[in-house]
This record gives sequence, structure tokens and C-alpha cells, in this order.
Amino acid sequence: MKKLMLGNEAVARGAYEAGASVVSSYPGTPSTEITENIVKYEDIYVEWAPNEKVACEVAVGASIAGARSMTCMKHVGLNVMADPVFTASYTGVNGGMVICVADDQGMHSSQNEQDSRHYAKASKILMLEPSDSGECKSFVKKAYELSEEFDTPVFIRLSTRVSHSQSLVEEEEPVKYELKPYEKNPSKYVMLPGNAVGRHVFVEERINRLRAMAEQSDSLNPIEDNGSRIGVIAGGIAYIYAKEALGDSVDFLKLGVIYPLPDARLKEFAAKHDKVFVVEELDPIIEEHCKMLGIDVIGKDVFTLLGEYTPAMIKKAVTGEDPAEYNAVEEAIPVRPPVMCAGCPHRATYYVLKKLGLVVSGDIGCYTLGAAPPLQSIDTTICMGASVSAAHGMAKARGPEFNKKLVSVIGDSTFMHSGITGLVDIVYNKGNNTVIILDNSITGMTGHQDNPTTGYTIRREPTKQVNLAALCRSIGVEHIVVADPFDVKNFEKVVREEVEREEPSVIIAQRPCALLPNMRKIYNGLCEVTDKCKKCKVCMKLGCPAISLVDGAVKIDATQCNGCGLCINVCPFHAIEKSA
Repeated sequence: MKKLMLGNEAVARGAYEAGASVVSSYPGTPSTEITENIVKYEDIYVEWAPNEKVACEVAVGASIAGARSMTCMKHVGLNVMADPVFTASYTGVNGGMVICVADDQGMHSSQNEQDSRHYAKASKILMLEPSDSGECKSFVKKAYELSEEFDTPVFIRLSTRVSHSQSLVEEEEPVKYELKPYEKNPSKYVMLPGNAVGRHVFVEERINRLRAMAEQSDSLNPIEDNGSRIGVIAGGIAYIYAKEALGDSVDFLKLGVIYPLPDARLKEFAAKHDKVFVVEELDPIIEEHCKMLGIDVIGKDVFTLLGEYTPAMIKKAVTGEDPAEYNAVEEAIPVRPPVMCAGCPHRATYYVLKKLGLVVSGDIGCYTLGAAPPLQSIDTTICMGASVSAAHGMAKARGPEFNKKLVSVIGDSTFMHSGITGLVDIVYNKGNNTVIILDNSITGMTGHQDNPTTGYTIRREPTKQVNLAALCRSIGVEHIVVADPFDVKNFEKVVREEVEREEPSVIIAQRPCALLPNMRKIYNGLCEVTDKCKKCKVCMKLGCPAISLVDGAVKIDATQCNGCGLCINVCPFHAIEKSA
């Protein structure tokens, strides 16, 4: 049966049909839906790990034990995962292991634009790149076969457009995969230097065998001969764009194996054409490899290194035409900047931090939007967990007085991911930073995934719940305050007191995400502006999307308000009330 599926859904289907039985991931757009879709296959053990490094290690362990395993993350998560990935290249596998990484060309939800193909080359691990949902499923199944045949983990590289676009997928019955026998094999799996030396030899020999496979694979690296003297080399979503732009007017070498690249096939294809274009988003990896082989190709001299491509961009670069059918409509499109939701618990925290004029070391999550007007509270955002350790560095650089103007903000899920070690560093090295953990009871930005602080697994099974206060106390933090940021006066008092301390302190700003089920019922009613309003516009400083100025008067949009009451708490004239 054929179904329309998102690319991520098709990857999940591929894992199921291939007989995968252990999946461990950390959520991150655009990869999240892979793991969320695996949940519906009850035969597969699936989990959210605290971070990507742990997720990879779980998948490696399952593979060594004989299972087919998978781990999934976005491109920046692969940075976190890199340590076990590079060693897993040496150990190889027992049961097949697939690593799904989703790049975010255009940075729709990411702090940088990163090309994960570099990791395949650096770690010397086979990488496949599907171009649509059908290939997402078939490439995953093929990846498990190649993983076991060549004793290697296999990367599946996705992109935002492949992950989040739909195309037809044919559902098939899963294979009857039996666990491979587990045998003690220290020379393969214990990477002491003496063993690693021998495994490095194996890795180099394996790359040669994988390259020979890529040379011979018409299914993974097909050539489309349309009788043209112009050739295009592309893979993944770039191939789809090029095909849409150029149709059958050019020949294509469609690369499904992105690493190792098939040298002889590239040379053979180029030799039959007067001009060869390499179409690849982000870095010139294929282009530079072709030039290293002595192939004259046209790449980044006509294409950009930045962001996503479009069919119009490709057609203009290859043919010189500016196709009218791809031109954007000229009508004005309303600007919709990202903003924290109405009722977001983080809004109150940033309102207080801005009022106090503090330097705020920020982190990755919904709360990063605190950098946007009108709150404009965040000074830095680097990577997951960096708010804590970066603030420690700032304080050590500038001294105690600066530290009294400085706080870190980090979400509960992000704290579990990589904030704990930064707090350990502060305590161990006699810092005196104030860390605010924004505890909204969920992993918010990636779509409400559970984490170790929520008390539920990915399948919503009750489990042990990490107590943030007890955890911080066990690290050695003696001053821990749990406060509701919507109690604005008390929260401001707490922040003032804690930043003055001469030792580490933690404020747990505790209030559930506004989008959790039943929050509207809990808040019971909506907020309304009464005739007491003096038009002081203090409520406008919150940046709540439900509050706006209409003809100079403050209005609250009932379709957006969820009745959280923050505006009631900050209005100095008690001009906002709850409706019945």
C-alpha cells in the first residue's frame, strides 16, 4: 500500500521494516518526528535520551549486543554526539546501526548552518542522502544491510525540506530480524590504543571497499542520460530542485552515496559532457572532490554557500534564464517574527530581568526568543548548556562586581542535556554565579517532548522524575529558590537577593508551558482591559502577542489570550481584569 508520508515518518517506517529494535534520540528540529513516529511501532524500544552523546552510546551498545539500532538528531546535535561516533567508526557494529542527522539549511530553527557531510569524511563513515520520502524509507533499509555487510555505522543525511516534505511511500512487511549472537571481542570493541591501531587499518580498508560499492551501485548513484552535453551532479534535496528547474534538458548523476564519493563514476560522467555543474547546498564538498580528481566543474562560482536553493536560482545559474514561472508574487506578505506564545511563563522572567538591567547569558530553547523586542533581555546564546559555563567565564574575566549584574537562563530540558556540568564547574571552581532554570514542565521548542524532569517516558509511561532542587543541592549549591515568575513582585525580590550572594545560587522559575493541555481551564477566563486604563503601556512591554494598540488604546485579543494573568500582575492601575 502506498501512503503520503513526511520524510521523517518514512525514515521511521524504514527502521521498522528493517527490523530495528532499539532507538535512542534527542529532539531537535528538523529531526524530531523520526523518533516520534517510531513510537507507534510497539515492537521497537524507543527513548528520549538526556542528550545526543548518550543517545549515540545507547545505540552503539544495542548494536554491539546484536540488535539493529538507530539514533537521530539535528546537525548541531551531531557535534554533541561526535565523541562516540568517531570511535564507533573504529569498533564497527554487530547488529546494523544507523545515525540519522538532519541539517537545517536556511537556519529555520538553528543557531548555525552546518554541513554534516564533513562528519562522514572526518569519521570515515558511509553516508547516504535520500531526496524524497520514498528514498528515506528505502535508503534506511539499505543502510542496515550495508552496515552489517561492511561492519560500519551508516549516516542518513536529511535536510529540513526532505524531513518535512511529503511524497509517496510504499509500505511493506517488516523483515524477521533475529538478534545477532553476542561474543566477547575486546580487540574489536575495547578501544585501547593497541587495539585502535589495528582497527584504523580496518577503517581505511573499509573505505576502499565502500568506494567500490558506490562505483558499482546504479540504484544509489544512478545516471540519467537525456542526450545532453550539459551534466548536473547533485544529491538529496538539491537534486529535486535541479530536476524541477531543468527537467530532461540536462543529464544527471544523482548521488545517493555522499561519502565515499564514486571517483570513477564522477570521471566517467564528466567526460561525456562539455559542461558539468555541481549543485549542492552549503559547502562545496562534491565540487572540491571533483576538482581534486582533475574534473572541471562549475559550482560555488555560480551558486551561493548560504542557505537553501530554489529551482529559479538553479535554472538561472545553469541556463542564464530568469524563469517567470518561479518569480515570487509581488503582494506584500505580513511579517510574522517569532515570538513567545501568549501565556508563556518565560515572558515574566525576562520582564523582570530587563527591568533590573541584568546581563543575561542565554541558552537554546523557546526562551531564546527573550532576545527579541520588546523584552530584549538576552546578551549571549551559543549552544546547549553554554548559558551556565559561559556566565562562569564572564564572571571570572570581569570580577565580582560584574557578577552581581549577571545571570544565566536555561530550560529544564536543556539543563538536563548539558547544563549540569556547567553548574558543577561553577561550584567546583568557587564561582558565585546565579543560574535561573526556566522550568516549564516540558521540552517546549521542539514540540512538547518529555524529558527526565517531567516524570514520563516517550510513550507517556510514568517514571522517576528528576528533582531539580535536589539535583542542584547534590552538586553543592546551597541556595536554591523555587519561585513563580508570574508573581512578579516576589520574583523580582528573589532575583535581587540571589545576584548579591557571594556564592552559587539557583532560582527555579517554575510555571507550566501555556500550550500544555488544560492550561486555559486552569487559568479560568480571559483578560480584558477596563475603562481604568491610563494608556501607560506598561503591559505592552511584555511583548504578549494578544496585547496590541488599536487607535492608541490597549486591546487584548480574546482569540490569542489564554488568561494567564501576567498583564494583570504588571498593570499599575489595576485596569486589566479577568472575564467571567
